Amino acid sequence: MSLTKFLDDLSEQGIQLWVEGDRLRYRAPKDTMTPTLLADIKQRKQEFLQYFQNSETNYALSHGQQALWFLHELAPTSPAYNVAFAAQLEIVLDIAAFRRATQVLMGRHATLRTTFPRHNGEPVQQVHGYQAVSLTHTDVPDPTTLEQQMMAAYRQPLDLKNGPVFRVHLFSQSAQYPVVLLVMHHIVVDGWSLQTLVEELLHIYKAELNGQTINLPAPTHSYIDYVRWQADWLANADGSEALAYWREQLSGELPVLNLPTDRPHPTTHAFNGVTHPFQLPDSLSSQLKQLARTENVTLYMLLLAAFEVLLYRYTSQSDLLVGSPVIGRTNPEFENVVGYFVNPIVLRTNLSNQTTFRELLTQVQKTVLEALRYQEYPFPLLVELLRPGR
Repeated sequence: MSLTKFLDDLSEQGIQLWVEGDRLRYRAPKDTMTPTLLADIKQRKQEFLQYFQNSETNYALSHGQQALWFLHELAPTSPAYNVAFAAQLEIVLDIAAFRRATQVLMGRHATLRTTFPRHNGEPVQQVHGYQAVSLTHTDVPDPTTLEQQMMAAYRQPLDLKNGPVFRVHLFSQSAQYPVVLLVMHHIVVDGWSLQTLVEELLHIYKAELNGQTINLPAPTHSYIDYVRWQADWLANADGSEALAYWREQLSGELPVLNLPTDRPHPTTHAFNGVTHPFQLPDSLSSQLKQLARTENVTLYMLLLAAFEVLLYRYTSQSDLLVGSPVIGRTNPEFENVVGYFVNPIVLRTNLSNQTTFRELLTQVQKTVLEALRYQEYPFPLLVELLRPGR
């Protein structure tokens, strides 16, 4: 049996192999690693070691990845940077077919089979030629416990050093459609990537179910291509122009928002933030959209200006800094590449007692458009260069 076929068979059983130094390690579900199978693996150990070592290459991290890696090192068991997607599968669940589909997906996108060890003391991303999918299947006889079990699966830490950085959890319910939960570390994926992964996984799974050819174009670029592009961009005139803009925009004393709170800020980062969802009435939403059209601004610009007025009202501070994430994919070559592209930008606005809302809106529009023009400059690198106060 060929080595790749052997690896596929192990993957079908949920068995994962990886290399640590000169040792071959494994992770297997209970009772799957039989003495005979273990003996077969040991007999072919040198083949496995050579295969994995030949198919693994170390690459630099992007600046955004470096920041996330550092945060992970501070709290390696925290799920704060776990990214998840969950949905009901309104088609039949074939676990073997779903495992094959996920394995194909990992083959298409190298970030899903990447780990982040240290090399000479510095973090690198190690792209593995093959990595078995981490997939679990759980029967949920009591549907009232589904959310609790999904949350427990989501909160399991992801091991950046050894992997996997991508997990699949399937939950079967007797009277309802099964649920799939995808969990990835933010260092290898962003919201845009998630949409690509979900669409491709469903396409591949349906093809596997029906015995059809997987009709998806091969990726033309990888995240490693982006890392190289980012380094080149920073070294050329575009990067220098962007840095000059941000130095000017963030020159002088940078304000710290003195927002009145009912409790003091914790001395250490506890990752205890929550989301407060709310919905605007349809009538107000329509009025806001109409106002944005009238003033020739986007709805985002209008709401940002309103938010800054609110901050001014609460703090009486006229110099405001607001952070906002941007997609970070200005180069169309990387539009469908799976990876961590999102980048925070800083939007600085100056209000005064004489400023009308229309004048503020004009200022916000100008600030947003300029910031988007220079959005590719990595925020972590900007912080490193400017060293602002906290």
